[in-house]
Amino acid sequence: MKVCELIDNCSFKLLSGGDLERSISSVYSCDLLSWVMAKGKNDTAWITVQTHNNILAVASLLDFSCVIIPEGIKVEAEVIQKANEQEITILSTELETFEIFKIMYEAGIK
Repeated sequence: MKVCELIDNCSFKLLSGGDLERSISSVYSCDLLSWVMAKGKNDTAWITVQTHNNILAVASLLDFSCVIIPEGIKVEAEVIQKANEQEITILSTELETFEIFKIMYEAGIK
């Protein structure tokens, strides 16, 4: 699955853009940043309710495909601007984490 497919087929909203053709090889959900840094891996779609600048550092460090903010949680303009500068893709959705995992699983991501 590619990041753009979440936008085109699953009604995810693009908040900041990086490489929308980038493949997603895994999905991970956690809000404890140190845990994400220890467990995350390249090409992951990371689901988090965190919306501060530190998520950008973690996403960049681990080279994630995208960051997904669930449940329509608002992301401040400052974070979106910085994500655009760093070419980090942030997506937003009204879906809950379980529903996002279901979409990924049905797309073959496990």
